Amino acid sequence: MRIIPFLPTVLLVGCGVAAPLAAASAGSPAAAAVPGSETVRDAELVKLGSWMAGSYASTAQSIADPAFFDVRLHIARIWRWRSDAVWLYVEQAMATHLDAPYRQRVYRLTRVAADRFESAIFTLPDPDAAIGAWKSANPLPSLNPASLNDRAGCGVFLARTAAGYVGGTEGLACGSDINGATYATSEVSVDGRRVISWDRGYDASGRQVWGARKGGYVFDKLPVAVGQAVKP
Repeated sequence: MRIIPFLPTVLLVGCGVAAPLAAASAGSPAAAAVPGSETVRDAELVKLGSWMAGSYASTAQSIADPAFFDVRLHIARIWRWRSDAVWLYVEQAMATHLDAPYRQRVYRLTRVAADRFESAIFTLPDPDAAIGAWKSANPLPSLNPASLNDRAGCGVFLARTAAGYVGGTEGLACGSDINGATYATSEVSVDGRRVISWDRGYDASGRQVWGARKGGYVFDKLPVAVGQAVKP
């Protein structure tokens, strides 16, 4: 039986109790000067966000190894008027069911050390309303960050390397109840051309109960711009 590819944060992790995100006043849609204008002053943080943003497919990997599904991943920059972080909307779907994503998240990228960054993970209050938002030049403008639910313990920490950024979750605090799991982990790498993510869920005894077993999903960035249709 093939295991459903629950994919992480950079990507995304698990299921569990989520806490509301505290309200933050760092600008609003009305304060956005020009669509696409940059308000975050950390150039490397902006670069990391731009490396992550895009449309991806695991098609090549699924052809080479049938143990992996053909999955589409879309990551779009949102809320450029906010200066507190780089915010991203993330949507994942099977190539055969592009209009029915199995995962939707919001990432908040911040710098936590000189060469270290955190991708905090949030769920949306109404995921169905956000389906396809990555196609917009200004995704989710009316969504309030205070309405997001924080996936506490599921944040991915990325360290700068010579080739890009590599990291994952820390500890066992990312709760999951999928297939009898109690916690989940993620390993992620980003290099501007692809995202590799490996999400796994474990039960209380440490036995893996969901996620890919052979290695991470390899998502190759597609040569299309956000807002263009991506063919299966």
